[in-house]
Amino acid sequence: MLTLTIEKKWFDMILSGEKTEEYRELKRYYDSRFRNAAMLKNQEYQASVSEFRNLAATVDQDIGTVKFRNGYTTDAPCFLADCKLTVGEGKPEWGAVPGTEYYILKMKNVRRK
Repeated sequence: MLTLTIEKKWFDMILSGEKTEEYRELKRYYDSRFRNAAMLKNQEYQASVSEFRNLAATVDQDIGTVKFRNGYTTDAPCFLADCKLTVGEGKPEWGAVPGTEYYILKMKNVRRK
């Protein structure tokens, strides 16, 4: 299961239901992590790391359940969310810089762990 850290402000907004997306920069680090999560969800997945970002920009990718943690300690608060991934511009009120493209994790079924 993919685990991502998240700031407290966004963590609380997601748990309250106010925020339904989380953003990550378009970097090779995330290209690889998100592609691997998609492969775990779908064993027949064939996109290479270099193709993955372009594919995510055209079709939402199901990356399964993601664990979001508010901190790095073993007892940090966390929640689970079923996520689909796309590429696009995020909402400034949810932390995105206008005019910047991100990986967008669209969350459903958010639950405390």
